[in-house]
Amino acid sequence: MSLVTSERMLLDAQKGSYAVGAFNVENMEMVKAVIQAAEEMKAPVMLQTTPSTVKYGTLETYFALVAAEAKKASVPVCLHLDHGNSFELAVLAMKVGYTSVMIDGSHEDFENNIAVTKKVVDVAKAVGIPVEAELGKVGGKEDDLEAEADTNTDPEEAREFVERTGVSSLAIAIGTAHGFYAGTPVLDKERVSKVKEVVSVPLVLHGASGLSDEDVRECVQRGMCKVNFATELRVAYTDAGKKLIQEKPETFDPKKLGVVGIEAVKELVKGRMKVCGCDGKAY
Repeated sequence: MSLVTSERMLLDAQKGSYAVGAFNVENMEMVKAVIQAAEEMKAPVMLQTTPSTVKYGTLETYFALVAAEAKKASVPVCLHLDHGNSFELAVLAMKVGYTSVMIDGSHEDFENNIAVTKKVVDVAKAVGIPVEAELGKVGGKEDDLEAEADTNTDPEEAREFVERTGVSSLAIAIGTAHGFYAGTPVLDKERVSKVKEVVSVPLVLHGASGLSDEDVRECVQRGMCKVNFATELRVAYTDAGKKLIQEKPETFDPKKLGVVGIEAVKELVKGRMKVCGCDGKAY
């Protein structure tokens, strides 16, 4: 089917108490792997690109890749701009054909975050595109944005933020970090429940790579409707290629590297979809 927006899949997840898996992709092989996994699991799926990925390959290239593979799929596929770092990039992604965008103003103060987010929402609503925003600071590094310390989301600020911006979904900080964790993550899972009580839109968990299955499941049970996975997909892809070269150093065909990369990412994604509970939820 053609690409769809994230609106229905996230609202269905909210009603059904599961989460949609959102997977960052870097190349054609990862696109194929994620959509193949969604097909096998009969799951709705979101594919994401960050600004650095877009810089590497362009919005147009990733749109063409995902749209072509989505057209052959029987499950709902959404293409999402992850951590959009400017109004201009978010608008350009919509013009190119992305069916969901995130504007990340979390590095701004509260009022400026609201201002840039509402500006994107106003444009997106006119063309029927959902907008994700972030409130609070998720630790670690995503592209060029690095948070030195976690600042968990305040529930009352979250309520005000959603009311004033009109966002479709909200990423909240509960102690997660982008990238892999240096130690054991300490998550404020109760905060998910508190934010859910006062916020009507679906909630989003960033920094899920490296979290235990149990942590992800509990966050979903408490109200997370979208869970982002990025770093662990990159590791799975590159590790598969390294293993092939180690076992068969005579390998020179890039397609052979792609084949093992696809299989590794597909199996990882299938496992994460089960943890999120979105398997069998395609419409």
